[in-house]
Amino acid sequence: MKQSHISDDGVADNSTRKLTIDQLLLESRAGLERVQPADLEREMSAGALVVDTRPAEQRERDGDLPGAVVIDRNVLEWRLDPSSPHRLPIAGDPARRIVIVCNEGYSSSLAAHTLQRLGLTRATDLIGGFQAWAALRNRPHQRNESH
Repeated sequence: MKQSHISDDGVADNSTRKLTIDQLLLESRAGLERVQPADLEREMSAGALVVDTRPAEQRERDGDLPGAVVIDRNVLEWRLDPSSPHRLPIAGDPARRIVIVCNEGYSSSLAAHTLQRLGLTRATDLIGGFQAWAALRNRPHQRNESH
């Protein structure tokens, strides 16, 4: 089955090239100002909406992301698109910084790119996802133990 691409003017373009998931991921990340795990708290303090898209099983296993709003990945666009009648009240400002967090930072890149295409131009994601954030948080503090 051949896929058709619908252009901005609503016309189907059947010449769309096929991508691998790795190519799609690189293309998606090209337009993102991705957030380092060490900077997530600063982003939150500056007013960013942090969205945890991990499935319930992963959140139960690994814990919550403090300060994040949980939105299932399968409804993310409907909950954040400012034009959607199903959007959350916190999603009213299309200029607000949004940081998407998944488990390891892959599906969040695809999701953030999609949100940008919906007009949420400051949408991005967390490099390495929840696992990178948790590893940073759980790392023992370095001590200088000179004798």
